[in-house]
Amino acid sequence: SLEIEQKFSKDEILRMYLNEIPYGSNAYGIESAAQTFFAKPAKELSFDEAALLAVLPRATSFFSPFGSHTDRLKYNQEAVLDKMANLGYISKEEAEKYKAEDVLGKIVVKRENIKAPHFVMYVKEYLDSKYGAEEMEKGGMKIYTTLDWDKQQIAEKAVKEGVEKNQDRWNAGNAALVAIDPKTGQILAMVGSKDYFEKPFPEGCTVGKNCKFEGQVNVAVRDRQPGSSFKPFVYLTAFTKGYFPETIIYDVETDFNKGSEDNYIPQNYDGQFRGPIKMKDALGMSLNVPAVKTLYLAGVNDSIVMAKNLGIIGLNDPERYGLSLVLGGGEVQLLDHTNAYATLANNGKKQTKTAILRIEDKEGSIVEEFKDKKGDQVVKEEYVAMLDSVISDNKNRASVFGENSPLRFDDRQVAAKTGTTNEFRDGWTMGYTPGIAVGVWAGNNDNTPMKEGADGVNVAAPIWRSFLDQVLSNYSKEEFPKYDSEKAMKDIKKDILIGKLDTEKKVEVCEIPGKDDKWCKANKYCPEDEIKERVVAQSHNILWYVDRENPQGERPEKPEKDPQFERWEEGVRNWYKKNKDKKIISDEDLEGDCDEGDFEKYMPKITMTTDKSGNRVKIEVKADAPFGIESVKIYVEGEEVNSSGSSSSSVIYEVPDSKNNSNLKIEAKVIDDNGNEAKVEDNISVSF
Repeated sequence: SLEIEQKFSKDEILRMYLNEIPYGSNAYGIESAAQTFFAKPAKELSFDEAALLAVLPRATSFFSPFGSHTDRLKYNQEAVLDKMANLGYISKEEAEKYKAEDVLGKIVVKRENIKAPHFVMYVKEYLDSKYGAEEMEKGGMKIYTTLDWDKQQIAEKAVKEGVEKNQDRWNAGNAALVAIDPKTGQILAMVGSKDYFEKPFPEGCTVGKNCKFEGQVNVAVRDRQPGSSFKPFVYLTAFTKGYFPETIIYDVETDFNKGSEDNYIPQNYDGQFRGPIKMKDALGMSLNVPAVKTLYLAGVNDSIVMAKNLGIIGLNDPERYGLSLVLGGGEVQLLDHTNAYATLANNGKKQTKTAILRIEDKEGSIVEEFKDKKGDQVVKEEYVAMLDSVISDNKNRASVFGENSPLRFDDRQVAAKTGTTNEFRDGWTMGYTPGIAVGVWAGNNDNTPMKEGADGVNVAAPIWRSFLDQVLSNYSKEEFPKYDSEKAMKDIKKDILIGKLDTEKKVEVCEIPGKDDKWCKANKYCPEDEIKERVVAQSHNILWYVDRENPQGERPEKPEKDPQFERWEEGVRNWYKKNKDKKIISDEDLEGDCDEGDFEKYMPKITMTTDKSGNRVKIEVKADAPFGIESVKIYVEGEEVNSSGSSSSSVIYEVPDSKNNSNLKIEAKVIDDNGNEAKVEDNISVSF
């Protein structure tokens, strides 16, 4: 270095440096970089273009304009412009002007003969970070990857065709797909966009800001919210805690933050609430309220640990996510998400994801090589079997997705879960067989909403299904480990954990008139046409029965100490009141046997008039009995003088001489078909 400094000036040394260093994409020196990225000589570069090129030597693969970190590239380019302004090379006004330029939109995209470009860039970034960019550019290494070229071509075609359909129908400009071998962790296919070489869309958009489609951005390694496709990790965590697919939770409107400044009242996709429901049905139907409750039971931190153990990277701020985590409140990458599902496919045994089979140096020596490993058993197979049984059973989701959605397979076992984020910004479909795990994301690069109704099953599932239909024929039909519910729950004492409510079935009840949502057990006082058959259930949420940390242990002595108990309890009470026409009523709303006073308006009534004429008394009776008249009888001095089955009757009673100049007691009685009776009496004096 001393010899160089003695022989050359600092400007000459800098010039030589700039003419020799790598800028990525096989561009060495600033002149080559200017031609490669902007198709112009270096002397014609504008300040915004020159500032961008100045960033590249720091990490040529990471900051490549053709890679997945263009947002970081732009951030650093703007930092260079600010530095130039601070040093006086340009004014601050000029710096702001050049920062506003869409410099990424000026990048010249050359459609080179690169196969699987997003995968290639992903591998190159890994190699540069591990071995150095210069070694990779000049070292003569041979790289053998895990890519399955047949599957890659199928994936690229499925994504491209799917996006073309989604663009018009759902306003979804992009999609990505990843496929992983669960048994090895090898990445078999990676499609980061519909077309790496296609220009950003819509025309005139600013790259990195408002483009719905950016071909060179690898969405497979970008953070996106997963929506409901995160739910299986939460339910799996709950299963490890002692809950079961059959465990009952209440799908009722619930304010999880009641009493605080910010309400949190999640809604289901259809705005409906279904009351008591089993976890397997709630997950299959992708209901949000039961999912939030399951997350509370499983624990936010423990659910995040589970997701990380399965293969998710990130989720490092549990306090920020809170209970919204289960609805996709945290960000994940499609590649990691698929890797986590691959761990599920491998019965809870995690393999490290990899894109490398072997690396040889220029001498042919092996520098790095993939080796089969047993993997880490991060969750017991028995719990994964519970989850498999839920998300591979089409019956569990048919009421929401229909009997014949893209998730249905009749000839083999396939587990699947969709996800949709707020305002339809992301659509996901994740799934697996024992032999392959596949994940698909669909949406827009700039996170703008798709059209309403752009659920994961509509925008991502068709792409996912198209890929699987073409590749599964090469896989044997393996089955998931069997979940034996009878064996798993045989020693469980709490009914709610094994799918039963504390109920008294086939109880005939009547709603009590004038009392809001109150019922009584039907008897003779209740009209026959008012009698309903209902299941009477103990109307308590699951926290009444279980300590969430130890659900199979003793019942909590004071469940109200749990901060969510009263919030959940209120939701349950309100649901029963709003759904009195349902087949289940709360035991708190059943007031025992029906009482005569409760049904006074249904009781029989009778009136009587008398008219005297000499020794004759005309007696007229009118009766009203909503349950029907069994008999109407008239008595004089205790003796029956008339009997009828109609609502009105009359009789002329001749007073015997022996009762002249006396008082007569006249009575009338009606008995209805339920055995209820009413009577009326009168005393008259007779003299003739």
